[in-house]
Amino acid sequence: MGKFDGILFCTDLDGTILREDKTISKENLEAIEYFKREGGYFTFVTGRMPFYVNGICEAINPNAPFGCINGGGLYDKKKEEYIWTSEMPDGVFELIDCVAEALVEVGIQVNTFYKTYFCRDNDTMQYFREVTGLPKLTCEYKSVKEPIAKIIFGSEKNEEILAVDRVLRSHKSAGKFDFIRSERALFEILPKGINKGVVIEKLAEYLGIDKKRTIAIGDYNNDVAMLKKAGVGIAVANASPEALAAADIVTVSNEEHAIARVICDIEEGKIL
Repeated sequence: MGKFDGILFCTDLDGTILREDKTISKENLEAIEYFKREGGYFTFVTGRMPFYVNGICEAINPNAPFGCINGGGLYDKKKEEYIWTSEMPDGVFELIDCVAEALVEVGIQVNTFYKTYFCRDNDTMQYFREVTGLPKLTCEYKSVKEPIAKIIFGSEKNEEILAVDRVLRSHKSAGKFDFIRSERALFEILPKGINKGVVIEKLAEYLGIDKKRTIAIGDYNNDVAMLKKAGVGIAVANASPEALAAADIVTVSNEEHAIARVICDIEEGKIL
């Protein structure tokens, strides 16, 4: 019997396990290996697509499938395949049309389950490619024929992101979709009912883990659902007001080895 048998620990990436320089501390990596050796399941839940988290997977080496696409999929890295996905319903192009016409400088990105298409480029989308290393695949969004996982709009101007939110929520078909601000400069359309909390439930069921024995840690608005769904929701100290409000516990910041601190607190009986 290991110290952490029957515990599922899921972390967000940016702003949580990743420091501001996008690295993971030695303290966090050593704590994760200890947690896994002692019987715990450790993985991550991210807004990213599976095909641009290879470096993170190598570093963390999750011993369970990871959540991706802000809740739209569960991916088994060892098998290199999805074990569950949620596809975008029909009608999403009408919503994109409204944003495209009303906000001509906002970047538009269409994510299928295997590719990312840059349908309208801007500085935010260029930076997105620099960070992720994705190729510049371009096309008109209505020409995408593959099943769609999510839509991303991007702008460095806060007022434009807020305007995207207003335009989408005022659309007559808004009720068929969910919307989330996933980062400061990014806003997403997801299938209705899809969020990071969904994959916590799906993953616990897949692994046979009691949901009360699940832990989620995050920092931003798109983490709120998983903080609420997990048995214990933890926000890092640098989290957004919405994430802090949703959490059961607030721990140290992403610059202070938050994952290692939580694992220590579990071992000492302060959590679970």
